[in-house]
Order: sequence, then structure tokens, then C-alpha cells
Amino acid sequence: MLICVTEEASMKKFFAAFVAVLAISAGFVVAAEIQSGLEKGKGVPAFDVKDVTGPHKDGEELCYRCRYGNQPVISIFAKEMTEEVAQLSKELDNVVAKNRDQKMAGFVVLMSEDPAKAAPALTAAAQKYKISQMPLTTFKGTKGPDGYKINAKADVTVMMWVDGKVKVSHGMNKADINKESIAKLVGETKAILE
Repeated sequence: MLICVTEEASMKKFFAAFVAVLAISAGFVVAAEIQSGLEKGKGVPAFDVKDVTGPHKDGEELCYRCRYGNQPVISIFAKEMTEEVAQLSKELDNVVAKNRDQKMAGFVVLMSEDPAKAAPALTAAAQKYKISQMPLTTFKGTKGPDGYKINAKADVTVMMWVDGKVKVSHGMNKADINKESIAKLVGETKAILE
């Protein structure tokens, strides 16, 4: 009788632990899939940024969306320039460099209520990670450009477009930026080269 009760208690503990692991796993999957940014197939509206590290860093605000026209474009919208965001930017910068012959372009947008205060983090990241193909820019406001549907829960939103139409759009938390998620995004750049 004592053996039966002990086995039953062990089974209950095992089942409870199993359910907890499933719940935690499901939470991570959900956290990684934040809907943010324009939906696939939608047109990409114009908006202005302040260039911090690119060829127009000494000028007025400009519209990289407009300058790049119908080219294949990678854009990263971030709330802060963390090490993870800098690493993501560097890997996508490498993709842009490898596909210059196909006129691929890109830019990073740091969304901030105080762009002037946020700008030094972009300069430091560009120097540390040697980000040279994608200008690092600032945008005034943490909600992003009007009409871009940047989710307030997403730390980072990556959008890729060609011919002015979105092909890829992902939102994520900075904790979800890792080698696997970066490799997935690098692979998805093929969608704007087809």
C-alpha cells in the first residue's frame, strides 16, 4: 500500500513538472512571434530619419525609403542599440554587402524620444561591429513611423521589401535575438532577391 501511494505521488510530481516545462516552452514560442510591422504584400510608406553613420550623417533628415526606391531593402527598427541588435545589424549588413550587385540596401532605425542622446550608441556600434553598408539612423518617437504598425511589445522589428512591397516582417524581443534567429532572418533575405 505504501509503495502505491509513493508511486502515485511520484507520478503526480512528474506530470506537474512536465506540464510546467510545456507551459514555459509555449511561452518562449509565443514570445518569439510578436506581430509587428507591415504585413506581407503591403506598400511601404515614406518617412524621414536622421542619418548618424551613413553617407548623409552631416545633413538634414532624409527618407531612405525614398532614396532606395524599388530596390531590395532590409530595415531594422529598434528601441535601443543593444549588443544583440548590433550583432543582428552586422549580420544583415554583411548580407547587403554580398548583394550590392543586386542593388540590395538597408538601414537601421533607432526609435527614441531623444534621438540626439541616442545617436552615440549608434556610432559606437558601427565602429565596434564595422557596420558599413547599412546606415544607422534615428527616428523621433518610440512608436515608429506612422502607418508602420510597430508593436509596442516588440523591442525589434525587421522588415524586408522590394518594389515597395513588404516580403518579410518580424517582431521580437531582444532576448530572442540569437544565432538561430539571426540565421533565420539572413535566410529570409532571399525573399527580396527573387
